[in-house]
Amino acid sequence: MFNHSLQRLLDSPHAAWLETLPTQLRQFSDKPHGDFKKWQRVLKQLPDIELTDSADVDLGDTISIGSAAQATDSQRAQMRGLLMQLCPWRKGPFDLFGMTIDTEWRSDWKWQRVAPHLDSLQGKQVLDVGCGSGYHLWRMLEAGAEDVWGVDPGELFLTQFQAIKKYMPPALARHAHFFPVGIEQMPELKSFDTVFSMGVLYHRRSPLEFLQQLKGLLKPGGQLVLETIVVEGDDTTVMMPGERYAQMRNVWFLPSAEALAVWLQRLGFKDIEIVDHNVTSLDEQRSTEWMQGESLKDFLDPNDYNMTIEGYKAPIRAILTART
Repeated sequence: MFNHSLQRLLDSPHAAWLETLPTQLRQFSDKPHGDFKKWQRVLKQLPDIELTDSADVDLGDTISIGSAAQATDSQRAQMRGLLMQLCPWRKGPFDLFGMTIDTEWRSDWKWQRVAPHLDSLQGKQVLDVGCGSGYHLWRMLEAGAEDVWGVDPGELFLTQFQAIKKYMPPALARHAHFFPVGIEQMPELKSFDTVFSMGVLYHRRSPLEFLQQLKGLLKPGGQLVLETIVVEGDDTTVMMPGERYAQMRNVWFLPSAEALAVWLQRLGFKDIEIVDHNVTSLDEQRSTEWMQGESLKDFLDPNDYNMTIEGYKAPIRAILTART
């Protein structure tokens, strides 16, 4: 499952990762999540449609692979039925041979906010921490990255990534990698040109430790791209919500963007910029056929969408960039 990516690591600036990663992947394979084997069976049943030309792929706002003419109605129906078994699909959208996967998040909108503030990714080694289904990995390849590496312990996300990668032409597929590990399992590699962390910080009990771990993955002069929920306030404002925030149990610290910039400065980051401040809209995160559970609308006060159901201000998301 991971052999090609491990071989690619051997020839990359991140070869030191091989001191720990193979053992972690063996442990993962020995004790999979209860549904992982079922999801992998779904993956194996997907129809084989081989694309060899990268021109058949568009890594734009919708990750589009092939055209409707390159698959039969029967193949599309089979693909749809199988991929529906991998719900919920949270990050996207994707289009496979004319079949659209309309994900919970319009992740393309986030990318449009991030992209203008990136150092050039041309020929670069890029890491996405908490990459979900891998949507943004393909956008990073579109931007010219040499190799994109995603880490996320979510086994469903891994399977979704594998399903999309199955149909990618080899010339693209060989440059995209996903390992089901958490950042706390990674050594201090100091080897990536750019490290992304989008939608993760507020889930960490120790946010400063997490930011320090991100710093340890960047090579000198590398760029951190950090996207997270923030609150309004000055450079001393930090909120710790109660048991739930917008129905999420695992939300710990919500700093203001200005306070987050102070955290980064205290940890030794340089050239820190708050490049975007945005209220999440009901059009950007919503329930769909491919994610039929509760979504943002259900987490807000039905009488005032400016507030969460618990009485906090509705989510504001900020993007910060910094360098080591």
